[in-house]
Amino acid sequence: MVTIFDVADYFRSRVDYEAGDNITPLKLQKLCYYAQAWHATWNQGERLFEEDFEHWEHGPANYTLYDKYRDYKWQPIDPSDLVDFNPAETFTLQQLESLGEVWEAYGDYTAKRLENLTHQEDPWLNTASNETITVESMVEYYSQLTED
Repeated sequence: MVTIFDVADYFRSRVDYEAGDNITPLKLQKLCYYAQAWHATWNQGERLFEEDFEHWEHGPANYTLYDKYRDYKWQPIDPSDLVDFNPAETFTLQQLESLGEVWEAYGDYTAKRLENLTHQEDPWLNTASNETITVESMVEYYSQLTED
């Protein structure tokens, strides 16, 4: 099964480092959150990965992902360990489609813009601090957006 770390590596692999772009832990958290939310919404509640997100001060966050990149704090993540990452070997076509759509929709946003977006959305708003944001609440909310 795909893990949150696989999804994080996918997004890290999409960054145009040669052009001077980068990705911070905060932005990575939000992209992984949106990947889970939208994949489940588009695929009848099917999770992209098993790891959960919690309501944290700066938006949805996963502790194990936070822990892996915590030393970077607000700084860009070093891309050097992505040398052999191949998304086609990790994800199904359906998963790659979801990830690609999320990257196209949110990839150009700053970490702070993504944080602000999540702070306006029901899954984060309706979950108590440090509690799990359920995939069901994501599907319920984001399904409404696709109907508009």
